Parts: sequence; structure tokens; C-alpha cells
Amino acid sequence: MTKRQKLINLAYSNSKYWGKHVIILGDKIYAAKSGVKASKMLEELMRKHPSETPTLTYVPKTDTLILYLHED
Repeated sequence: MTKRQKLINLAYSNSKYWGKHVIILGDKIYAAKSGVKASKMLEELMRKHPSETPTLTYVPKTDTLILYLHED
């Protein structure tokens, strides 16, 4: 398992990230309460670390049902 995958698993398992937009960049996890704040945070992070590729995700709150529609 890669370091990035470990950080993703940490974000999904740690309750302080539930219901937030998460940006994983390098060895750190950044969280924002709204998409607008996450967008601004991402812009700032990309100015500071232009050569790194971020991972962005939304960590749902507990008991959130996510439906996936698969088209054949």
C-alpha cells in the first residue's frame, strides 16, 4: 500500500474528516468544510507546491448512503 493510499484510508477512518472536502498533498491531509474553501485552499497549495499532484475527495459523514449507477 502506498503512502498516499494510507493517507486516504486515514482520512476516511478518522472522524475529524467526516463531512469535509479533503486534499492530500505530499505527506499532509488538508480539510475544508465547503467546496469553495477547498478550492481556495487548493489554489494556494498548488502555488506553494506546483510540481506535486494532489488527491481530492469528499469524506461523507457516517451513515451516508452513496448510490452508484453503472451503465452497461
